[in-house]
Amino acid sequence: MWIFLAVLSALLLGVYDIFKKLSVNGNNVLTVLLYNTFFGALIMSPIVVMGIIDDTPVLGGDATGHLRILGKSAIVLSAWIMGYFGIKHLPLTITGPISATRPLMVLVGAMLVFGEQLNLLQWIGVLLGVVSLFYINKVGAREGVSFKSASLILCLGSAVMGAVSGLYDKYLLRLYEPMQVQAWYSLYQFVIMGVTIFIIKRAVPAAGNTPFQFRWTIPCIALFLTLADLAYFYALSQPSSLISVVSMTRRCSIIVPFFFGIFALKEKNARLKTVDLLILLTALGFLVAGSR
Repeated sequence: MWIFLAVLSALLLGVYDIFKKLSVNGNNVLTVLLYNTFFGALIMSPIVVMGIIDDTPVLGGDATGHLRILGKSAIVLSAWIMGYFGIKHLPLTITGPISATRPLMVLVGAMLVFGEQLNLLQWIGVLLGVVSLFYINKVGAREGVSFKSASLILCLGSAVMGAVSGLYDKYLLRLYEPMQVQAWYSLYQFVIMGVTIFIIKRAVPAAGNTPFQFRWTIPCIALFLTLADLAYFYALSQPSSLISVVSMTRRCSIIVPFFFGIFALKEKNARLKTVDLLILLTALGFLVAGSR
């Protein structure tokens, strides 16, 4: 059952990436993100409301828990802002592999922050991940994209902040129930995003010049991300589940937007990018083998 849930989570996450691309193309990114955080908070609001009505201790029952979740919301939101601007200007066949290097960054971060030791197979996975990044940079150069490109830098920054979020999750989920964390950080994300847009528009009025067009794909971003996370949490809740396999399966979600980019959006250099995808999937395979 848990492997089915892991595969389901990966498929939902892949569709989520497609909806992101379709929503931000030629659109006002900040407004799209505001709507996304609104719908995400709306979907998870019953958990917040039920917790308040039942008068049960939420996030430890004191302000410290809420401050920690505020920190998570700020981290995730910064990753999303960079990622949304990056995906707006780059092909899915480039942004997908970059995003999928997060497990490699998390592994290195765990070594530096939590003192975890990497074995030989994990080191091979990390090195192949580095090879994948440089390879996709060379392929991207054929399309006028390089590591000096602002959009690519934003995508890399998003991946790094996503890895930071993953490391922070490891800390938070030792303290609080996963659904409470997801519900409250969704609410705080919407609040932070609203304040951020208000400040940006007051300070830099030109930032809102890009016209916004509401599309049916925008609420689908929040819906599919929430469903993907729920499937992920339930997969991990199964006693027989292997977190290394679940995490690897979830990262394979890049296959969905990758082939959507090739066949639906007709993105260039399909063969070379497929080679990079295979290198990255091999790197993730080594991580799984080294984590078991």
